[in-house]
Amino acid sequence: MPHIPTCKTTSNRRQQMELCVMRLSLAITTVVFAAATSNGFAYTPTSSPEGMYRSYAQNYKDLVLANCIANAYAYDVKVGIDAGSSVSAMEDWANYDWEVGPDEIRALVKKYLARDYTNPLAESQIKGVKFDLLKCLDLYHSKELDALTKKTVADPNHTYMQDYK
Repeated sequence: MPHIPTCKTTSNRRQQMELCVMRLSLAITTVVFAAATSNGFAYTPTSSPEGMYRSYAQNYKDLVLANCIANAYAYDVKVGIDAGSSVSAMEDWANYDWEVGPDEIRALVKKYLARDYTNPLAESQIKGVKFDLLKCLDLYHSKELDALTKKTVADPNHTYMQDYK
């Protein structure tokens, strides 16, 4: 004689099926959520300059650093062109007093590049080393550049994207 399921058996089976469906739904939801929030899906390589998102003050300081590097390595055509082109790009993202800014930048860069960072130990190993990059970095982190930035940059905490988006 065939077994006929009773209401109790049917109820258990229904509960088991509902539990199985709930677990499967939870598993699918978890996998989808994990995939959507993982870095593998969120990462997009940057393929354009990010200066437009930095503050005007930061861009001004970056502009001064690039200017210093362009001057320090003017004898190397590739470095000079690249640094000079970077300066031009950053000028678009730095909102500063164009009447005062350029002259004071030139004077500050000239002052720092004129420093004498002679090191007898380094000189004995590498003739003619001038430490120009170190001078530019010192300029970049100087109180003088901080003061010049405060003096010449309009709306220092604002960004290009806030103004022109």
